[in-house]
Amino acid sequence: MTKKTLLAEVAGVVEAPVATVWAAVADELLPDGRRTGRFTVQDAPGHTTTVEVRDRTLAFQGGWWYRGEWSVEPHPQGALLVHRVFNVARVARWAVPPANRMFVGFAAATRTAFLDALARTGRRLGCPTRPA
Repeated sequence: MTKKTLLAEVAGVVEAPVATVWAAVADELLPDGRRTGRFTVQDAPGHTTTVEVRDRTLAFQGGWWYRGEWSVEPHPQGALLVHRVFNVARVARWAVPPANRMFVGFAAATRTAFLDALARTGRRLGCPTRPA
């Protein structure tokens, strides 16, 4: 794998067993039912994303720099859902942070999207959630 540099990280607690949370997250993020291995999906006309599923981690890599990882980890109150965004650019790695600063609100948008996903997971499972 290409070198990766963490750009953003958000996390939240889901008060349910890890296996239950993993299944709910996989159902939402991988609606075609595929749950193992590495494969490619067309997520927009003319754009493909590589998906990797391993242990309790889903990774989505596409474009020239983006890699998003979702993981479900044990937590004393149930499960910790974590979303990380990495720079995996092979060329012009230095340009990714300045480019993201030009996308005003990138960090806030990442957090908002994560909190929406966290809330949906809690509603789907009928359990409390909270940001970590």
